[in-house]
Amino acid sequence: MIHLQIPDIPAALPDSVPTVGQEMSMLRSLPFDELMSKLVTSMVTFAINLAIAIVIFYVGRLIINRLYNFVSGIFVKRRLDRSLATFVLSMVRIVLYFILIVIVIGTLGVETSSFIAIFASAGVAIGMALSGTLQNFAGGVLILLLKPYKIGDFIEAQGFAGTVQEIQIFHTIITTGDNKAIIIPNGGLSTGSINNASREDYRRVEWTVGISYGDSVQVAREKILEILRSDSRIVKQFIADDRAERAKAAESTVEEAPVAEEKRPGFFGRMFGAAHHIKPEIAPIPSAASLVSKPADCSPTVNVLSLGASSVDLQIRAWTRSSDFWGVFFSINERIYNELPEAGISFPFPQLDVHNYSEK
Repeated sequence: MIHLQIPDIPAALPDSVPTVGQEMSMLRSLPFDELMSKLVTSMVTFAINLAIAIVIFYVGRLIINRLYNFVSGIFVKRRLDRSLATFVLSMVRIVLYFILIVIVIGTLGVETSSFIAIFASAGVAIGMALSGTLQNFAGGVLILLLKPYKIGDFIEAQGFAGTVQEIQIFHTIITTGDNKAIIIPNGGLSTGSINNASREDYRRVEWTVGISYGDSVQVAREKILEILRSDSRIVKQFIADDRAERAKAAESTVEEAPVAEEKRPGFFGRMFGAAHHIKPEIAPIPSAASLVSKPADCSPTVNVLSLGASSVDLQIRAWTRSSDFWGVFFSINERIYNELPEAGISFPFPQLDVHNYSEK
C-alpha cells in the first residue's frame, strides 16, 4: 500500500498585505543602518515621483489650454451658437482636468481605482444632496439642445421679462429694460412656459384709438391707412415680399462695399484642396409664391372694435419686423395723435355737462 503524507494546513493563512502594525514591528526589528537606508530610498522615490507628477500636471495643463483654444477657434470659425459653445468648452475642460488629476495621483503611487470608487460614492452622495442643482443642470442641457431661446432674444418667463445675456449650465441671466440683471434657474425654464418675442422675425402691432361719436369712421380709416402705408417699416401686403425687398437692399449694400483682398490659403487649406475656400454664391431671392403656397394677407387694417360709452373704438393692426416693433408702435401713436385732427377727427375724453336752471 502507498501511504500519502499530507502536510498539516495552518488554521489561518497570513494576510497577503501586511497591516500597519506589522509594518511597524518589521521596521523596529530592522537594524538602524537598514532602516535609514530604506527611509532614504523611500524619500528619494517619493521625491522623484513628486517631481514627475508636477511635470505631468504642468504639461497636461498646457495641453488642456491648447486644446481648449483650438476647439474654441473651431467653434468661432463654424459660428456655433455662443451659449452652446460655452457649455461644451466648460464640459471638455472639466473632463480633461479630471483625467489629469487621476494621472497625477497615480504617478504619486496612490491606487487610482480606489480613488475613482471614492469619487463615485461621493458623487452619488453629493447628487442626492444637490438634487435641485442637478435639475437645473439637466434643464441647462435641454435648453442648449432644444434652443427655445438664444442669446439676444427677448423672453418672458417665470414672471420676468428681459433680453437673454448668458445661458450658463445652471441658470440663465437676462437684463430688463431698466438694465437690471435677473438670474433664473434653468430647471424652471426647461419645464415652464416661455414667451419668446424674438423667435419670429415679424410681429403684428395693434393700436386702439377712440374717436368721437358723429365723426366719420371711413375718413378716420383712410387717414390711418395713409399714415401706416407711408411708413417703410410697415408690411404693405405680404411678409415674403417685404423680406425679399429687404434682402435686395442688403445685397445692393454688399455689392457697393469695397471687396477685401482675398487671403492666401494656409497649410491645411492647400493640403485639403480649395474646397474650403470657395466663395459662397448668393442664392436668388425667392418670390412670395415659392416661399408660401398661400401667403397670408398682412395688409394694415382698421376696424370698429366697440362702441364705448363716449367713443367709437377703432382697432388698428399692422405687421412689421420684430426689431422695429416698439419703434413703429410709438411713432405711429404720435402720428395718429398729430394728424387725425387735421382730417376733422376728434378724440373724446370724459366730460361733464352742467345745466343751470334758474327759478323765476
